[in-house]
Amino acid sequence: MEIYKEKEILGDALAAQKACTNNYNTYSNECVHENLRSTMLDILEDEHTLQQDVFFSMHEKGYYPTPDANQQKIDEAKQKFSCGYKLV
Repeated sequence: MEIYKEKEILGDALAAQKACTNNYNTYSNECVHENLRSTMLDILEDEHTLQQDVFFSMHEKGYYPTPDANQQKIDEAKQKFSCGYKLV
């Protein structure tokens, strides 16, 4: 019998939540009926909250380190993903 460590359990939970949010995002995008779409979006928001909770738990325990980004890299990412239009 294999004993899983906390890091592995949290890593599995994070992977599951990422997959779940991807699925609910697809479901909500493909809904024809607005009531069902609204329900899917509510569930998606809940799943994103769960994913964030798992991520923060891993981050706080040092299982998912995230280096600080320098301002130049932030500006480059903004430029790359700006899609060429401005929001009004």
